[in-house]
Amino acid sequence: MTGATLARRDTEARERMDDPDCDSVLLERTYRQFAAINRLVSGWRRVYRTRIRPRLGSGRRATLLDIGFGGGDIPRAIARWAARDGLGLDITAIDPEPRAIRYVRGLPDAGVRFERATSAELVARGERYDMVISNHLLHHLDDDERVDLLRDSTTLAREVSIHNDLARARLGYAAFAVATLPLRGRSFAHDDGLLSIRRSYRRDELRAIVPPGWRVESMFPQRLLLTHEGAAE
Repeated sequence: MTGATLARRDTEARERMDDPDCDSVLLERTYRQFAAINRLVSGWRRVYRTRIRPRLGSGRRATLLDIGFGGGDIPRAIARWAARDGLGLDITAIDPEPRAIRYVRGLPDAGVRFERATSAELVARGERYDMVISNHLLHHLDDDERVDLLRDSTTLAREVSIHNDLARARLGYAAFAVATLPLRGRSFAHDDGLLSIRRSYRRDELRAIVPPGWRVESMFPQRLLLTHEGAAE
């Protein structure tokens, strides 16, 4: 993959793990590998310390919604961190993919409520949460789906929405290609991860298409945070 190829988002190709007929063994291996991969590249520990933890501990249990949980490692990690800090946090994580639900329900209990649902369904039910998050979701969506997600997020979140995603760049692409080469053929992590980078945004691209009130920030290593502060109630 050359730098010139990364000049534009790849909006045509689809990740292999999104194929409903993909190999179930490789899919489960991919879900298991998400935890290690996200520890290296997603920066959620820092996001928790700077964006989530300061909103906890006010004498009440806060609520957090994770949209599109995938392998479930992000909400499980946030639940562990909050528990270790002695802070009350109730986490709901949703995903419309039945295979993701089956996978997380086979994991040890982590104090996270996993549900097969979409954000639109939660809006229709009148649900509200203090915080709404997602990880590596934005680059999967087409234009209409992105608009729907951001609208749903502002409806569901009382305080803040945080969508954490990749930033498309040559250095990150090359580093990921080398680091995950041993996984090639053993799961979908290598090929789908590279495609995710090709599908992801650059900061100015994302800024140009999000509604007013949303803020796009860069975060090391080669991440984008899309955030929105909820209206005071």
